[in-house]
Amino acid sequence: MMTPMPPPSPAPAQPSELIARISKMAGAVFVAFMATGFVSCGWLLLSGKVEMLPPNLTRQVVLEGDVTHKLAKQLSKATLPEQAADLERGASWLLLHDTGPRVRSGCPGWLFLTDEFKLNRHAQANADTKANALIDIQQRLAKRGVQLLVAVVPDKSRIVTDQLCALRRPAALDGRVQGWTDALQKAGVAAIDLTSTLQPLGAAAYLRTDTHWSESGAGAAAKAIAQRVQALGVTASPQKSFDVHTEDATRRPGDLVRLAGIDWLPLTWQPTPEIVATTQIRERAVAPQGSDDNLDDLFGDDNLPNVALIGTSFSRNSSFAGFLQQALGAPIGNFAKDGGEFSGAANAYFINPAFKKTPPKLIVWEIPERDLQTPYTDLIVWGK
Repeated sequence: MMTPMPPPSPAPAQPSELIARISKMAGAVFVAFMATGFVSCGWLLLSGKVEMLPPNLTRQVVLEGDVTHKLAKQLSKATLPEQAADLERGASWLLLHDTGPRVRSGCPGWLFLTDEFKLNRHAQANADTKANALIDIQQRLAKRGVQLLVAVVPDKSRIVTDQLCALRRPAALDGRVQGWTDALQKAGVAAIDLTSTLQPLGAAAYLRTDTHWSESGAGAAAKAIAQRVQALGVTASPQKSFDVHTEDATRRPGDLVRLAGIDWLPLTWQPTPEIVATTQIRERAVAPQGSDDNLDDLFGDDNLPNVALIGTSFSRNSSFAGFLQQALGAPIGNFAKDGGEFSGAANAYFINPAFKKTPPKLIVWEIPERDLQTPYTDLIVWGK
């Protein structure tokens, strides 16, 4: 018995003349958009402003996709892709309250950096590699009579837990800071975990729409570090007095708003702005004591700070360097670097003539927790 054939499917409905015209127009717009984007990216490549390969190219960097990621990030700075990305980010925020891949929303008004929640591949191996690099640096510094103090800044999401709301921090990150600093101290490297210093402050330790600590957090961290410096037997010099002035409270643009790509929107459409009173800490001017002053001391090595600070933007935000100077009772050389991550500032400082000619007695190396387990790509270059 033969199985009856199914009835033929009806012919697809023909698009109307209006839809056909719109489709052609949409196709033309898409082709024009892609062509313009291609020309825009090509122009940027030919300009010589794009670094095709990192200076320290390793197999791990290639396998992790860091090369293509960095290249794509540079090409995104072309005019058309950048404007298109701004429009997409603005629309996503206004319609869906979406903050994009680099920023996560916690409780109302609170933003967090996605990197703080990231589980890195080979996390423990990366952390061990960086710890070993610091142990080596500490031994090299000791031969020059320089002490090292490593200060780890805990993640904002670790401290401000009551403002995470729906966000969940991986439990695997719980012991990240303590385990790493313990390993350093067992190897003879002085290290301080600032978690216990900042936890009592809670939400007051960090800014709402920024990755960095608030002035309350920065001030508390500075005092804790100064106490550890004293315990190491280092007396910061030259001893000075400092004047403290608090300016009127003004709006502080948050870097997380910028990373979310919505800082170009009108203020009323952005997350609630943060109003902050900035503290200015300046060395108190001292009147000359007369012609008997020792000019060699006044302009020579005796008048230079014997404490140097290297690190990231944490050391350049919320008056941290000023608070540290006040707590130490002496000026410091601040060689921190925005975006320096684990070793960017160290690399710049160790080849700096300021380090070669007049090495300090102590280097305070500030490191954010989120950089402890990332791949070690910016290898430390020790100056000769």
